[in-house]
Amino acid sequence: MDNRESAEMYLESIYVLSLKSDTVRRIDISKYMGYAKPSVTRGISLLEERGLVSVDESGNLLLTKEGKKEAQQIYERHTVLTNMFVKLGVDEKTAAQDACRIEHYISNKTFNAIKRHMKKYE
Repeated sequence: MDNRESAEMYLESIYVLSLKSDTVRRIDISKYMGYAKPSVTRGISLLEERGLVSVDESGNLLLTKEGKKEAQQIYERHTVLTNMFVKLGVDEKTAAQDACRIEHYISNKTFNAIKRHMKKYE
């Protein structure tokens, strides 16, 4: 996994967890992603350096405006691709796993074409 993909995985994880709870901490990310806490700490530090995440005095992870925008885009890719694969007949688990791999590499041009195409079936 390259640095960009890793950063995107952390952002998406923070975003998804923040939809379920008002607080997201490093330990939550560690459990959700199945990563060791030191790895999560390092990943979060890199996101902080890029200005995508901040950590409040209680240790809660907060997406910055730019971080939230990027996380929402990644999450949208994940959900649209997962839904497309499911509609093609792929089981939900495999569809989500494949979407997770593809969401980091697909071009905006191709993704937007998929979105337009999928809207025809809503």
